[in-house]
Amino acid sequence: MHDLRILALIWASVFVASFIAHRTRLTPVLWYLFLGSAMVNLGILPEQMPDFITNFAELGIITIMFALGFEEDTSNFIKSIKRSWSIAVFGALTPFTVAYTSAFYFWDDQSTALLCGLAMASTTVSLSMVSLKTEGLSKTPAAMGIMTSAVLDNIASLAMIAILIPLATGDASLSATGLLLMMAKAAAFVLLVTFLGLWLFPIHDNGQRPMRFLGHFNLRSILSMGEGEYSILALLLIAVTVGLLADYFGFHPAIGAYIAGLIIKREYFDYHRDRNIDFYRQAQDMINNIAFA
Repeated sequence: MHDLRILALIWASVFVASFIAHRTRLTPVLWYLFLGSAMVNLGILPEQMPDFITNFAELGIITIMFALGFEEDTSNFIKSIKRSWSIAVFGALTPFTVAYTSAFYFWDDQSTALLCGLAMASTTVSLSMVSLKTEGLSKTPAAMGIMTSAVLDNIASLAMIAILIPLATGDASLSATGLLLMMAKAAAFVLLVTFLGLWLFPIHDNGQRPMRFLGHFNLRSILSMGEGEYSILALLLIAVTVGLLADYFGFHPAIGAYIAGLIIKREYFDYHRDRNIDFYRQAQDMINNIAFA
C-alpha cells in the first residue's frame, strides 16, 4: 500500500471519528483509537506502519506538545509543579503496584510483573491533553494540574525503567545509582533548556539581556525576519531541536517540545508595531492548526 494512501485513510478516519463522537457525546480520542485498531484488525491498514507514517506521527506528537506548551504560561507551570508532585507520584506508583501485583498473581514471574507495572505507570501526556483540548478544557486549572503531573509522571517512569529493566532482565541488581543518574539527567536537561532560553531570547522588558556576554545573537530577530513570515518555521525548528535534545537525555521528544513551548513568551513577538498585528496570536493560531491537523 502506498504511504500516501495510508495517510489518506487515517485522515479520513478522523472525520468519521469526529462525526461519531458528536453523535455519542464522547471525546473523539476514543473513536480515533477504536477506528485505528479496527482498521488494522480488518486489514485496511497494515500492522507495521512504514517509516514515513511513523516519522510523520512522531512529528505530529512533537508539534501538539509544543503547541500546548506555547499556550501555557511558564509561571503557572512552575506553580502547578508544587501542587501536582504528589499526584504525579501516586499517578505512577498506584498503576505500577496494581499491574505488578496482578501480573505476578497470574503468571508468578517477577520479570513479567515488572514489565507490566512499567507499562501501566507511564502516562500518555499528549493523549490526555488532546482529549482535554477537544473538550475545550485545556486552559483550565485542572488541565494544568493534569499536564504537570503527567510530565512529572513520565520523568518518574523513565527513572523506574532505568532501574527496573536491568533488574527484570537479570543484568543488574536493584540500586539507587540508576535513579540518581536519571534525576541528574532530568535536572541537566531542564537547566540546559533554561540556559538556551536565556541566551537565545531577550528576557527583560527594558531590552537588556541577562547574559549579554554571549553576544547579540537571539532568535527574536529571526522571528521578525521577512515581516515575520519565517516565525512559524523558526518555532517548529525550536520544537524539533529541543525534542531531539530531550531524546539525547533519554526522554521522549514530545516532553522536550512541551518545555520549548513553555520558554517562549508573548514579548518575543513584539516587533513591527507599526503594522498593528498581534504576531503572537497569529503564530499561536497557525501552530495550533498545524498541530491538530
